[in-house]
Amino acid sequence: MARSVSAAQPPETTASPALAPAPPAPAAGPAPRRAAVAALGPVGLVLAAGVSVQFGAALAVLIMPKAGATGVVTLRLAAAAVVLLLVCRPKLRGHSRADWGTVVAFGVAMAAMNGFFYQAVDRIPLGAAVTLEVLGPLALSVLVSRRLVNLLWAALALAGVALLSGHGGGFGSLDLVGAAFAVAAGAMWAAYIVFSARTGRRFPQADGLALAMAVAAVLSLPFGIAEAGAELLVPGTLALGAGVAVLSSVLPYTLEMLALRRLPAPTFAIMMSLEPAIAATAGFLVLHQALSATDALAIALVVAASMGAVRS
Repeated sequence: MARSVSAAQPPETTASPALAPAPPAPAAGPAPRRAAVAALGPVGLVLAAGVSVQFGAALAVLIMPKAGATGVVTLRLAAAAVVLLLVCRPKLRGHSRADWGTVVAFGVAMAAMNGFFYQAVDRIPLGAAVTLEVLGPLALSVLVSRRLVNLLWAALALAGVALLSGHGGGFGSLDLVGAAFAVAAGAMWAAYIVFSARTGRRFPQADGLALAMAVAAVLSLPFGIAEAGAELLVPGTLALGAGVAVLSSVLPYTLEMLALRRLPAPTFAIMMSLEPAIAATAGFLVLHQALSATDALAIALVVAASMGAVRS
């Protein structure tokens, strides 16, 4: 992308307390503590979102034999849209054409990200899929920074991907189609980061998220019906789909959008770099997808590369 998300935030949102006039000596102690507590809020939101979305993805894999990958996406987005529209009750009037354009772009990115990702986890392990997916935010940070050192971090990430797709590990030789879907999901993840921040600034509370989720649900509905048909209406499948929607869409997207209002894009990207490790843990605990030492090293390399690229 041409710029970071934080570039468009108001100065009062992104300004560091260190830029303010120096406080009197007696107040110097509490001020840093207050700043640290304030900074912990959005960081905790992003971590909680990561845990929620990855364990929700593991639950979604369990539903795929019944509803298929596209059917699960439809259940997830439709249930999330209904919940958010009922809770937020967003206003449809009073928004500019640019506002609606941002919401539609956010919804398209969300639908594509989910669709590609679930096609990926239907073919390759969850940890591997998220490791490849996180290359999207990594590429975003590299393009924004335009620093030569980030090429070294990108090379480190590629080394991790090479280990991940090699023979002999727990992941074995990855299905190329599944890997391609994961990479495409990563590209949409980068777009999601940008348009989520823009939507959060244009709409109050989670109104923009609710509208974007409705757009994503409408886009995915024809594909879900074509693949799953009447299976989407089975009570058990609906209940599991609702659980996936809450864990993977309603809760994490809301937390992330709230966090993006107070975090610059690079900081957000650093936190999102932990997603592969969280996903591998969820895959192990819920889906019994074991990791070899090579797999763990590959994931660690991608996580380290993502964090290093953003920090540099």
